Order: sequence, then structure tokens, then C-alpha cells
Amino acid sequence: MILHLNVMGQDKTVDLWEVIPNRQETSEKEVIEHDDITKVFLVQTPALDIFLPTKRASNGKAVIICPGGGYRGLAYDWEGIDVAKWYNSKGITAFVLKYRLPNSKSILISHEAPLQDAQRAVRWVRFHAKDFNLNPNDIGIMGFSAGGHLASTLGVQFDNRNNFVEDVLDTISARPDFMVLIYPVITMKDKYAHKGSQNNLLGKNASDSLKTKYSNELRVNENTPPTFLVHSGNDESVPVENSLKFYKALKDKGVKAEMHIYPTGGHGYALAIDKGHLQTWTNRLEDWLESL
Repeated sequence: MILHLNVMGQDKTVDLWEVIPNRQETSEKEVIEHDDITKVFLVQTPALDIFLPTKRASNGKAVIICPGGGYRGLAYDWEGIDVAKWYNSKGITAFVLKYRLPNSKSILISHEAPLQDAQRAVRWVRFHAKDFNLNPNDIGIMGFSAGGHLASTLGVQFDNRNNFVEDVLDTISARPDFMVLIYPVITMKDKYAHKGSQNNLLGKNASDSLKTKYSNELRVNENTPPTFLVHSGNDESVPVENSLKFYKALKDKGVKAEMHIYPTGGHGYALAIDKGHLQTWTNRLEDWLESL
């Protein structure tokens, strides 16, 4: 386990892999841009930033957060760090996942890398649950926008077999115990797909079979974790039909699900601070987590 110094307000950072699979050596460098949102591009070393609540407040629950960014970058503080701190205020341990992005030249098979990192993240947290006083059966995944696609992909493909040399961690279950999907990309079918995410993950000339493989509304089964969904009816980037289709698929398979559709809000509002009624979505999430 490789630990790093605190650089973004986290308690610690850990690299996910000893040997990163599906990777080749290149001269490519990771890029971090600091503006009103801190964005990460060309991720080279997948990692978890760990945010801990006080020991007295900790309730043993954990969430792994996948920031969005269209599979091109990661809105790292906006849809990651800020959210992790919100979870800490509720006694929940949070892990922000810095996952590989498919436009990196360091990846051999581009569309496989994000899911490999998400699987590994759940396995790492479950393996180290005792170190953080966590319940290994209360580990969830959360994603915003394209991060919601990654989270939901994990929810329906958590048992996707590894095509690399495994170590002990890779034999642990990667099934999240619950999912939280905020204005998520769900489908890769052309009618409702977010084109940027589709092109970045699958390529501009993706086959129908590849689009089907990553259209998560088509992959839901009885083992898909309980799911909480939030979307806005006027989302012009990721059509609300993404959440509607996923909710229906969950319902049809008997998976516990709760969905909140807000009439306005657009896309990319994260915690929706100062957004009026929209900012109450976190209250609904808190209620739902307590109901599990």
C-alpha cells in the first residue's frame, strides 16, 4: 500500500495498483488544472483520496465517489472532494476515485480501464475495511454524469472477469452494496446517449455490440445493488431518459430503487448549493441511506 502526503485536504491517498493492468509506458503526463473547478486529465496513476469523519461520528458506512467529466477529465473537487466532505458530516467515510480516462495513450484497451479501476477500488476498500472501522458489507459507489456511467457499469458488471494476472485483492467481490447516481450517463444507445461520453469511452465509430455492452439499462439483473437516482427534467446534456430507463429496468428486476426528478437544474450542479429546492436532493439521499 503506497501512501502519499495530504495535498487536497484528504486524510491520505493510496495508489490502487502495484502493477497497473491494461497499460503501456508512454511519455504522457497527468494534468491538473486549477480554476473555479479543479480538473484532472490524462490520469496515469489510479488512486483513492480518503476522507475520514471523526471517530466519534463514524457509522461504518463507506462511499466511493466517481467524479464526472465526460470520460475526458474529472471534475475532481466539484463532484468529488466537496461531496466527500458532505459524507463526512454524516459520519460516512468517503473515497474519491481518480480513475483512468480512455483518451490516455497509456491505456491499451481504452474502454476497459475505468471499470477495472472501479472494481479495484471496491475491492481495496473492502479488503481494508477493518483499517477504517468500516462494515465490509456497507460499501457503496456514487457517480456524477459520466462518473454515474462508470458507477452504474460497476453495478451491472461488477463480476466482469479480469484479463490480467490477479493478486489477492482481485479475488474479492467488487459488488457495491448500494449505488448513488446523480444526473448519470446510463445508455450508450444513440437516441439518448451523451455523445461526448460515448465518443470518449467507445470511440467515434463504435460498434452496436460495444454500445450495447455499455448501455447499462440493458444489463440490470437481480443482483444489481439498490440504487438512488437524481436527475433534472431540463438536463440538455444528459437526457433525463437515462435515469428513467435505468429506474424502470431496476423496477422490472425487483431491485430496490428511489428516483427524484427535479423540473429544473440542468446538468452538472453537484451539491446544488444556492440552487433552491434542488439543493434538498442531499436530504433525500440522507433519508434513503438511513433506510437501507
